[in-house]
Amino acid sequence: MKTHLYLLLLAAGISAAPQMSSMAELLTLLQQMRESVTKDIQVSLINIFQNLRIETPDNIDDVNCVSTIFEGTEQLKTNPAMKKFSVFFQKLERLKQSLTPSLAKEGKCDTERKNATIFIGKLMTFIRKASKNARA
Repeated sequence: MKTHLYLLLLAAGISAAPQMSSMAELLTLLQQMRESVTKDIQVSLINIFQNLRIETPDNIDDVNCVSTIFEGTEQLKTNPAMKKFSVFFQKLERLKQSLTPSLAKEGKCDTERKNATIFIGKLMTFIRKASKNARA
């Protein structure tokens, strides 16, 4: 069932505009990363992610929190276990560049340090919402 969903997401991304395709790829890669974090058979990897605390916006819809989200992804990227997701981080960098002009106006962002699994879930929501805004 999950494989079918991934293929559906991939097909939707391919038929969309280039930026939408990138968003679909990002979401697919992020879903794979999240599954790796939560279901990896190596207990030590799970412990690393449960112990890794990342500043996570309380409200993912807050426009003041975009830079906080990208700072959190940088913290994820530096974790050795994330090397296998380097393609995701490269694609996310392109999204970051497209949102950079709006970052200069950011205000205060309410955050809390949460484990990597929760951060990745919020990151998925952020990318989904960014892809919806790109369509509009």
